[in-house]
Amino acid sequence: QVQLVESGGGLVQAGGNLKLSCTASGSIVGPGTMGWYRQAPGKQREPVALILGGGGTNYRDSVKGRFTISRDNAKNTMYLQMNSLKPEDTAVYYCNMYITTMGGRNYYWGQGIQVTVSS
Repeated sequence: QVQLVESGGGLVQAGGNLKLSCTASGSIVGPGTMGWYRQAPGKQREPVALILGGGGTNYRDSVKGRFTISRDNAKNTMYLQMNSLKPEDTAVYYCNMYITTMGGRNYYWGQGIQVTVSS
């Protein structure tokens, strides 16, 4: 059993900063690739940033230079530092982790956390 819990969202003014956290709990052997996704009202869920097990990262073009993804494997935790936020960043943000347990490997999702950026 694996559970992912996100925190750090909220309401900020344009140009402000937020840091999201996602912590996995359960009988975890080890984490693999992790990522943050977001979904705005009326739009499809889209990847925001990915971080590989080896530390390599990928960002969608609209957040490059503003967002930074990181991970702490010892804590089974992933972070997303979001700077210079824009109203178009408003969405529900979901964390996703590829996790190995004694039962095998699978992708797990957090419950989602609201980020609202006002102008």
